[in-house]
Amino acid sequence: MWIKPEEVAPGTALWVTEDNNEFFRLQRRRGHGEGKGLAGLLVGTLDAMLDSGAKASPYRIVHEAGMQSYWAIATGGTREEIVVHWTWLEQNLLHTLSIFESSDDLTEFITGKIKGIIAEEQHGMKGEGNSGERFREATMRFCHLFAMPEAERLVTFVSCSYWKGRVPRHGWLYLSLNHACFYSFLLGKEVKLILPWVEVRCLEKKATVLFPEGVEVSTRDSVYHFSMFLNVGDSYGLMELLADRAARQLLDTDSIMELKKFCEDSTSSSASHDGFGLKGDLEAMERNYRYQLRFSLPRCENMQMEAECSLWLAVEKNHVQGQLYTSQSYLCFAASEDSLPSLVIPLREVVMIEAATNSNVLPNALAVITRGHLAFFFAFLRDRDRLQQHLIQAHMTAFVEANAVKSPLQLPQGPGSATRDVIKSVDGCDLDTTKMSDLAVTDGPVYKSTPALLNIFCRQGFEEPNSKLAKEVAKEEMWKIHFVKYGRGPCVYRIDSMRKLVQLGIPVRLRGELWLLFSGATHDLANHPHHYEELLEHSQGLASLVMEEIERDLHRSLPEHPAFQSELGIAALRRVLTAYAFHNPRIGYCQAMNIVTSALLIFADEEGAFWLLVSLCERLLPDYYSNRVVGALIDQGVFEELLREHLPTLHCRLMDLGFIATTSLSWFLTLFLSVLPFESATAVLDCFFFDGVAAIFRLALAVLHANASHLLMCHDDGEAMQLLSRYLDNVINKDSILPSVPHLHAILSADGKNQPTVDVYELIRAAEQKFSSVTFAIIERMRRKKRLEVVQSLEDATKRNVVRTISADHTHFSTSELEDLFHLFKVEYLHNTYWSSEQEKNSLCSHNPNLSYTMQYRLGRTHFQRLFQRLSPWPDGPHAACLTDRTFQIANRDGSGLVSFRDLIDVLVNIKAKVETETCLDYRAILKKWEQEKLDKERELKDLPKMNQAQFIQLCKTLYNLFGQEQNEQELYRAIAVVANLLLRIGEAGQRSLRGNPSFLWTPREGASLDVAHSFSNESNSTEGSCFQQAKACGAESGQASSNNASTTFLLFSSSAAQPPDCGILSDGAAEVEAANVDKSRSPSESGSAQQMTIRTLNQDGWTITCEQFLASLLTEPTLVTFFEQPIDVAAKICNAQASVLTHRLGPVDFCNLINH
Repeated sequence: MWIKPEEVAPGTALWVTEDNNEFFRLQRRRGHGEGKGLAGLLVGTLDAMLDSGAKASPYRIVHEAGMQSYWAIATGGTREEIVVHWTWLEQNLLHTLSIFESSDDLTEFITGKIKGIIAEEQHGMKGEGNSGERFREATMRFCHLFAMPEAERLVTFVSCSYWKGRVPRHGWLYLSLNHACFYSFLLGKEVKLILPWVEVRCLEKKATVLFPEGVEVSTRDSVYHFSMFLNVGDSYGLMELLADRAARQLLDTDSIMELKKFCEDSTSSSASHDGFGLKGDLEAMERNYRYQLRFSLPRCENMQMEAECSLWLAVEKNHVQGQLYTSQSYLCFAASEDSLPSLVIPLREVVMIEAATNSNVLPNALAVITRGHLAFFFAFLRDRDRLQQHLIQAHMTAFVEANAVKSPLQLPQGPGSATRDVIKSVDGCDLDTTKMSDLAVTDGPVYKSTPALLNIFCRQGFEEPNSKLAKEVAKEEMWKIHFVKYGRGPCVYRIDSMRKLVQLGIPVRLRGELWLLFSGATHDLANHPHHYEELLEHSQGLASLVMEEIERDLHRSLPEHPAFQSELGIAALRRVLTAYAFHNPRIGYCQAMNIVTSALLIFADEEGAFWLLVSLCERLLPDYYSNRVVGALIDQGVFEELLREHLPTLHCRLMDLGFIATTSLSWFLTLFLSVLPFESATAVLDCFFFDGVAAIFRLALAVLHANASHLLMCHDDGEAMQLLSRYLDNVINKDSILPSVPHLHAILSADGKNQPTVDVYELIRAAEQKFSSVTFAIIERMRRKKRLEVVQSLEDATKRNVVRTISADHTHFSTSELEDLFHLFKVEYLHNTYWSSEQEKNSLCSHNPNLSYTMQYRLGRTHFQRLFQRLSPWPDGPHAACLTDRTFQIANRDGSGLVSFRDLIDVLVNIKAKVETETCLDYRAILKKWEQEKLDKERELKDLPKMNQAQFIQLCKTLYNLFGQEQNEQELYRAIAVVANLLLRIGEAGQRSLRGNPSFLWTPREGASLDVAHSFSNESNSTEGSCFQQAKACGAESGQASSNNASTTFLLFSSSAAQPPDCGILSDGAAEVEAANVDKSRSPSESGSAQQMTIRTLNQDGWTITCEQFLASLLTEPTLVTFFEQPIDVAAKICNAQASVLTHRLGPVDFCNLINH
């Protein structure tokens, strides 16, 4: 075992070196093993006399530090035990140590690494000692080092090394739900890394010449190497799981809510109190997902027990080794190595569970009897009694639920607003619900069951005896024999003989039944028997955008088939697609669903076709049918990898042509229905429902393999596409009794030449033989890897579209600035989704892929304020929060409480005041122009309401707060005081002209040292005239006393501490207005300070100023003009904002070193 490194003597007399290298020695103590000799006997006698606590282990590994310095790092009781540690050192540590130039640095690195391994081993001992306390200490250390909130749940922490160049930095890797964080303090240097999982583009376990076996994490900007894990396989698996879940969160905010709820449940569970519950629960969630996919079970099924056993096949009289799985409602068996046979037994079908009598054939067996009188025997069970009790309990629960089954979708009752809410959830937008006579018949019944359209439109195939009908009858007989041997219904065995029957072709009259069985749709149908009818009832007579899309595509669904040239088939297709849009509003309707659903309706009744569609969209082809067809794009990446592996030469050629993705995408989306004749495509569907998506991958590879020689000679992608189209048009089903339905493409492109035909079953068998290694397990593993790449590519595309859209409207920002701003906005959005409180959950569901690119991410008030304060030129001061809150109100145009990225840019554009150096603005001309426009009632300036005295004081305080970080702070304070004094006189002049009041008394604060009583010596009889002249006149009048006036006005919003004062110049009535305004716009703390103002009296009835007067007065002070005209360096603000995010997360850290690291 690894031991805490301690310095030891060389011990050449007591120890024999059996293996060594430049840095380590593997030693055996004399007196143990072979060749004891006299010295060995003496040492053995000495060890026998010593106390057991002082005895040395027979084997040890020491680090040779030089100058006769040795450090013991591992011991072992047997040679096999010590060789395990020696091998680990050679594979993970040995070839990296030569980079150290100092022996002290080398020794410090090795001892630190061994201590980390020991700590990780102790951390991995669940249930021993104080592991829960150790995990809590690690959580506190994680939050402290990286400034993470408590809501950021730590999953685990492992000891490893991070490579900076060729130098390893040993430390701890903390894996949380949303981040991978690394910390190291070695050789006097500190390294901190924070890698959000949503930024990971690729995650690979690899070993190179320079780096030992480890994990390589690739983000958009950098590549990080971590190695020297104690167990690299477990660490990589957990990192892959966390990165995959982060990618799913970017695609669907529902998964974020599910994960948040899962974490809350995990926290409240007793298992999580030892510090290992969250990691175990995440792994259990992944096992449940694989369990559901493997046996095509509903998403609510969670694996509860797993046991090794053997299934007794009575027909073949032999045992099949495998695993037995149990969940709430199902008992499943799968043979070892993911091969057949497999078995799914719904507990609702079970009538008896009992322990079988022990015998040589069935030792320690459990018998399960179903309603169809099928007996299943599971032998060689280690804990049979416990399994039996569990199954009996689960069977009783399943029996009760089966007799009280209800539809899972709680639809509102009645035609009122509740129904409209359901329709709105389908589209994600406000809809106009109207009656549509072509969607539902209001006078008749809502739902009249339509049988499989095969029985209505294709009956002639069964009436005229011919060779094809004879083959069809023979196939039916073969299936009947199979049913007699292995059962029929949901409890049927899936064995190799069934696969062979499927590859020969399922009889058309059994196709609907077997599709339901293979896909798992039969379980959904049994669990929710009236759900389809309820969906149709609540969708009757209502219209939405989704329904309009469905209506447009109805007549494009297999238009060459007679069933969909009739209103009966069209009406059935409409009902199924509409029901699914209500069943799953997140998907609603997507193109290509109509083509697949049309084929389902040919062989299954309406309700069966609906549940087949549910199984297809949610289990067999997840994420395929959405606006961004993410699942299909992921499988395109997987297909390219498989093509590179199996047909490398052809892959290179097709990549040069840019052909693979554009052609194969339609193959996967429509399951070859859009490219093959219908009777041939149904044979492909047979294999698809039996083997899953692996059958589609094999067939696609077989098609390319069959045409490889011709494709290699193609000169462009058009020629290659035409070649494959002709080939697929001539893939026929020779045994089909259905009337020939030529594909529409084949009709349009027919040139009259006879093309060679290919039998579809021969093509399927060739695909099975040549590409049998392409299994579902391999595809799922490759999907996880490709999902990271596809999601990041989609996010990059979203960012480019946003930047392109906004840059077309706003030329003030460069492309790089917009990209950086979008990244900051997205980071703030993700923080909102990760750590939001209950009051902020409204923004969690704001990411809607159906919205425009600029509206997909939106922020609530709190997170917008935090982001804007980082980007604002005025981030500090007591009025900063008030200013930011008002900015949010301006940006929140639609009143939804959410601000989009476009809204943020619109605000920032008004702040970024870049002035071209070669342009000199004539402000006098501008003011004259405004005056002329005022006379002509054609202003460019927006007609703003006049400002009263309370609002003016608040504006002055806000302006004062803007200058807190300027170098010429005092000059700006004095300038704004002069402007404020000037505006007070202008407002008073207007007040006297309206009321004829010549007196103007301004009472200073009690105790003020300055005499601030002033009056106007030049009264104005009218406020008409130039605003600029008015400002100039007032300014000239107060020229001699400007110093005193500025000092006095400075007291309005300054104090000895250079802070905005708690005073005002308002009358009693105005003070109430001021307090009301402050209460609405300020935080409680600011409102409290506002209430402590020392009020000055001023009769303000009729006191107002206009926007033009304010601007004209502002332009009289060059200091203020220069301040507001100076360009804002947005790039610097973005860098500061990024650093601010790190400061908020990491505390005071050297950011240059952090970024370089």
